[in-house]
Amino acid sequence: MSEVAVFMIANLVIENESEYRKYEKGFFPILKKFGGEFVTFDDGHENFEGESPLEGRIIIFKFPSEELAKEWYNDDAYQALSEFRRAGTTLKNLTMVHGLPSRL
Repeated sequence: MSEVAVFMIANLVIENESEYRKYEKGFFPILKKFGGEFVTFDDGHENFEGESPLEGRIIIFKFPSEELAKEWYNDDAYQALSEFRRAGTTLKNLTMVHGLPSRL
């Protein structure tokens, strides 16, 4: 059985841009260390139906597997770096969504 990619969806409100920038600067090397790939971010998302609890910035990135996503999140270097995110933002949610399995 092959691994299924997972997507991480983060929703946060930036309150202290200088603290958040420290987080951003260190984010990408740690993401790549675990095979992660940045997909996109959006500060102006639009909801078409239903009530949207989303506000602020939406960020989407992916990992090759659930295991790597969890290793990334629990990594000591990431947790140390995330203190800058915690100091500069209010995190509304960080959600893991499983991709579709290969149909081969």
